[in-house]
Amino acid sequence: MIIHAILQLIERDPFRFVAPEATVREACELLVGYRAGALPVIEGGALVGIISERDVIARLVVKGLSADTTPVSAIMTANPQTVTAADSLAHAYQTMLDGRFRHLPVMDGETVIGVISMRDIPAQYQLMVERWNEIRRAPEPGQ
Repeated sequence: MIIHAILQLIERDPFRFVAPEATVREACELLVGYRAGALPVIEGGALVGIISERDVIARLVVKGLSADTTPVSAIMTANPQTVTAADSLAHAYQTMLDGRFRHLPVMDGETVIGVISMRDIPAQYQLMVERWNEIRRAPEPGQ
């Protein structure tokens, strides 16, 4: 199947999330159980953050905090950048490159409907964006 849109990527997996008051251990158990690299953090139906494996390492493990007592809200990335289901795969990939992160919540209006990962984006879209970036950075002829 050729994937053309973000919606096609997120339709394959059920929507999963974690609450900000959950412990980091609970979030890690979900990450492992779902084989996911990140989960959106939802409170009252609204996106308040995202927690990734990198957040756990940099903001919990390195600081010597307890996974059993630290809430997700203490280490999550608050107010993360997002994409919409209508955005292009190239736009999602470029957003991740620019922000130096690997996961983006996907929105439908004000509602989170999934998460897209850099590894979800087909190689041809990654190559297209990287080639475009090379062309944009190339000096003008005669310079």
